[in-house]
Amino acid sequence: MRQRSSKVDLHIHSTASDGVLTPSEVVRLARERELDVIALTDHDTLSGVAEAQRAAAGAGPEVIAGVEINSEGEWGALHFLGYYVDPDNGPLRERLQAMLDARLSRAYRMIRLLDEMGLPLDWEEVRALAGGESIGRPHLARALVNRGYVETTQEAFERFIARDGPAYVPRPRLSPPDVIRAIVGAGGVPVLAHPAHSGPAAVERVPEFVGYGLRGVEVYYPDHSPEQVEMLLGLCQEYRLLVTGGSDFHGPGFEEGAPLGSVYVPAECAERLREEAAAFRTQIAGQ
Repeated sequence: MRQRSSKVDLHIHSTASDGVLTPSEVVRLARERELDVIALTDHDTLSGVAEAQRAAAGAGPEVIAGVEINSEGEWGALHFLGYYVDPDNGPLRERLQAMLDARLSRAYRMIRLLDEMGLPLDWEEVRALAGGESIGRPHLARALVNRGYVETTQEAFERFIARDGPAYVPRPRLSPPDVIRAIVGAGGVPVLAHPAHSGPAAVERVPEFVGYGLRGVEVYYPDHSPEQVEMLLGLCQEYRLLVTGGSDFHGPGFEEGAPLGSVYVPAECAERLREEAAAFRTQIAGQ
């Protein structure tokens, strides 16, 4: 859903996971586009948050410590966003590290499959493309483009590394209850990412996820139609959930997501998210 430019973007990736820009570069671009609040939500890692917050110190924008965690259930894969999480929370760090280790093992196995198909890739080249701790399929796709095996990263996915592709390797994921509780345990606010984009099951399961501690839904998202936005707003009202949104920015020219700040997210979304996090921290302190 691309409308007028926004001052808020709560779904952003950097080189700490599968983005193109470093956390500092993300902050600089956000400043150029006059964003007031952003959330760095890299996949399964908080390693870029400190750099982003240092880069924003004094000049802005506000950088929310966030993370996007993949989950798996009998209905398929779903993603959850955690906001205002404590990057030093031990149990969460251990879970995320285990998932990062699984990502590395998975990437290595996919490279071996590609090599068997006559498409050799260099492990160090892929690591250099990743830049950060995490290596994912987008990095393999870029390496395939660089080697001239495909013309675009989209072609790389479609021909080789999509879920049904010949070089695809599944990886372990936490269950939705585990993800939600891990975020809550780290003092964060759990939000279901792009539910309409993820499919009907994501929307249908919202009442169940509320029971586990879900506190919000990502309503404003590049692929959500106006009708889906209205439906999700109604769902949030029914279950008293926070409304969030963002571009899912991965970098300039990246097929996934949208340009930074291009998805309109009302400023009150960031305000309510901030209030929810503060109230939760007060509650925890009083226990």
